[in-house]
Amino acid sequence: MPGKRQNPPDEKALSGKQALKYAEDLAVLYRSEKEKRRQLEIANEKLKKSAEEIQRLQRQLELENAYLREEVKRELAFDQFIGVSPSRDKVLQQVEMVAGTDASVLILGETGTGKELVARAIHERSRRNRRALVKVNCGAIPHDLFESEFFGHVKGSFTGAVKDRTGRFQLADGGALFLDEVSEIPLELQSKLLRVLQEGQFERVGEDVTRQVDVRIIAASNRDLKELIQSGRFREDLYYRLSVVPIEIPPLRERAEDIELLADHFIEESCGRLGVKNVKPTPGALKKLLQYSWPGNIRELRNVIERAVILSRGGPLDFGMLEPAASAPSPRPGKGEEAASQSEFLSDEELNRRTRENILAALEHSHWKLYGPGGAAELLGIKPTTLAYRMKKFGISKQ
Repeated sequence: MPGKRQNPPDEKALSGKQALKYAEDLAVLYRSEKEKRRQLEIANEKLKKSAEEIQRLQRQLELENAYLREEVKRELAFDQFIGVSPSRDKVLQQVEMVAGTDASVLILGETGTGKELVARAIHERSRRNRRALVKVNCGAIPHDLFESEFFGHVKGSFTGAVKDRTGRFQLADGGALFLDEVSEIPLELQSKLLRVLQEGQFERVGEDVTRQVDVRIIAASNRDLKELIQSGRFREDLYYRLSVVPIEIPPLRERAEDIELLADHFIEESCGRLGVKNVKPTPGALKKLLQYSWPGNIRELRNVIERAVILSRGGPLDFGMLEPAASAPSPRPGKGEEAASQSEFLSDEELNRRTRENILAALEHSHWKLYGPGGAAELLGIKPTTLAYRMKKFGISKQ
């Protein structure tokens, strides 16, 4: 019957011709099975070689990745930290020492000194560099949303919580969290932050589930936290937890030997970005840079350079926009000393004219974007409200 397995024929019942035919069929079947086994062995051998090749390529990629990471670290160490001053070298030495540990780092320095750059250098040179460095600007978070920003929340936990949200600590699990302007964290939240640092545990807003995280903390502040401790606005135990390794970045006015190198770097950077031929400052313009006190530090220097490149139109750079009031105060002449020449100062009319031109240049460069990244306020290094006031004062409006 069709489909029914047939038994081998009885050899005694077969004639000689039938027996020969049966033997030939068995031989063909045997050769076919043998060929299949050979093809299977060949396929297995090819698969084995392919697996070995994949492993070899994977090892090669890992080596190349490690090499590129070392290159990035080298770039961070030598290109981004421009300068030759002893204070700059001291910061780099501290970065090298602390990067390989998991210790919390507190970076102190005035606004614009490059605290975030130092934080990224530490993270890139750490064993956590395969995971993200998550940044939190504590000064930009509304008071009521700090806990949600740090730890996350579940849907419906408060008005406006329309869906679940992952907090920054959970995002940084296995990596590092950069707490910029850490002094702005509300006092009532500092105890919860301390718990996460000590135990690695937290709960999302509106949830009873305790979550575990492994996060390295790199904090930064431009304020004196010890003064805030004395006034009761910052917890002393949190301060000591954050400042296991403190790194203090000196202001630019204490790195005078680095100003010219930084200026050259920013000039080249700005010319490339703006499509302007490479320009150079005159000796007099360079002297202004060296005599200025730089209250906004490296960030202000970068902005001043970019404005000068925009206004230069390919000619020599002029830093006349540096307001004398922001410069280091000069000693008043005593009796018998000759007062400074009137030519060293700008008249109020000339100062207003230059300020107006400077604002217009920044507005044109930013395509009249007033604030935000790349906006005129950022280019000028001033607050958006200050920019709006000066535009009104000088009658500047987009036609």
